[in-house]
Amino acid sequence: MSKKIYVGNMNYTTTEDELRNLFAQYGTVLSTNIIFDRETQRPKGFAFVEMEDDEAATAAISQLNGQELDGRSLRVNESISKPRPSYNSYRY
Repeated sequence: MSKKIYVGNMNYTTTEDELRNLFAQYGTVLSTNIIFDRETQRPKGFAFVEMEDDEAATAAISQLNGQELDGRSLRVNESISKPRPSYNSYRY
């Protein structure tokens, strides 16, 4: 089963390819997604990486948390899914 990882405190110049290469050392990376600000279209400094294997994801989290990339000390941990609000439940 795949596992989604949160990567924070990223340098704004870090690319998805750099992130994919970093995490690929630990296993198969299914996707990388750097989050951008809607208004400025600039990176917000965090991303999500989805890895194919739970064990590989756990290894990547333990090895990469605190590691420096592009001059910034990364914060890496398991992503926690937030429930999205149901717009049908709002009353007008």
